[in-house]
Amino acid sequence: MTRVMAQGAFDVLHPGHLHYLTESAALGDELVVVLASDDRVASRKDLYMDEESRRDIVGALAVVDEAIVGNEGDIYDVLDEVAPDVVTIGYDQDYDLEELRGDLAERGYGDIEVVRIGPYDATADDELSSSRIKAAMFETEEDG
Repeated sequence: MTRVMAQGAFDVLHPGHLHYLTESAALGDELVVVLASDDRVASRKDLYMDEESRRDIVGALAVVDEAIVGNEGDIYDVLDEVAPDVVTIGYDQDYDLEELRGDLAERGYGDIEVVRIGPYDATADDELSSSRIKAAMFETEEDG
């Protein structure tokens, strides 16, 4: 059985997230999604939903076998818990794949395959990001 680990914040789910998770799931038999904890991403992102809500929504998706909230550390801190064969990285996540592979090998995880998932093929009309969605939501709330 091949276990795939995908990770991210997943704050306000959109088609790009679904693409990332569907493509990740296709690489194995089981998909475990690690959601960034509130504390880990709060300094970089203005979160709309708390970590438990984000976990519950992602975990309800048919392509996801398990969704967990990561800890305060980095991507490496959950590897023992998840024990993935494959780690997927989103096209817009700021990781150098060769550096990540080297870091994994140094930490004793050299047998984990690392795959970058390509971007969602969106038209200009439906190209969305969590930031754009939240900006539009807040704009609408202020207008209404």
